[in-house]
Amino acid sequence: MSGRATPRTLAELLELERLDRDLFRGENEPGARDRLALYGGQVAAQALRAAGETVEDGRLPHSFHGYFLRPGLVDRPVIFQVDRDRDGGSFSARHVRAVQDGEVIFSMLASFHAYRESPTFDAVASADAPDPETLPSRPSVASLVEVREVTPTRIIGRRLRHPDRLWVRASAPLSDDPVAHACALAYASDLGTGFGQTDVPGLPTGGPSIDHAVWFHAPIRADEWMLMELAPRKARSSRGVYDGSLRNADGELGALIVQEMLLRDMVLDDESLRRVAEFLGVTPED
Repeated sequence: MSGRATPRTLAELLELERLDRDLFRGENEPGARDRLALYGGQVAAQALRAAGETVEDGRLPHSFHGYFLRPGLVDRPVIFQVDRDRDGGSFSARHVRAVQDGEVIFSMLASFHAYRESPTFDAVASADAPDPETLPSRPSVASLVEVREVTPTRIIGRRLRHPDRLWVRASAPLSDDPVAHACALAYASDLGTGFGQTDVPGLPTGGPSIDHAVWFHAPIRADEWMLMELAPRKARSSRGVYDGSLRNADGELGALIVQEMLLRDMVLDDESLRRVAEFLGVTPED
């Protein structure tokens, strides 16, 4: 067990302990022990940070693809093993395994690229959203970010309906390091669900993540408001795929997201219903 203090900010969460040349240890965020499993965004953000620690300066994350293989243990730190797959003329490829108790809980392939000027093009759909300062704050499973929901979380018929549009930012300032901001985007990218507002008879609206991919574009700041917009694309065989984007308040595209999740019909019992409604500050609907 590590004796390091529990991280209190996203910046501290991304301060990994280097155990060897390509071996790192990360601590869990506050409140992790109050959940059944680690928040997936925490593990993804730390895995990307571990990969970034092995890449030469000037190369920034441009994409990662991660697989959630086992629930993260809330009472154990996470060990990150990095393989340096390739360092080319302008790209670096890394494979990261997140390990607890000798078992891989998350596997990530990450790629880094040296920035080059070129024309830009953005045809990703986006809609106007209220100013985040006009929206109420709401507790989140990701304890190190502030969330303002555009489509609010609801509890309908004992089932959670998560938001598919929300504003999010780190709760405390980050440094000017663009890699840290990319990792913070990775942390936030596991919030919400593209199926949270779907209304198809018999189709669940959420469940655990299976795999998760992010493509980074403009290096937007994650300690300033970012609009996350998610949309369902396909559901079959108890799996659902959705995609989405993260933009800053000026509309600049920071990242594209694609996630596949297990769709599970989770009906809250009386005690869970009471606790979740109290935590979220929402009134259950019939």
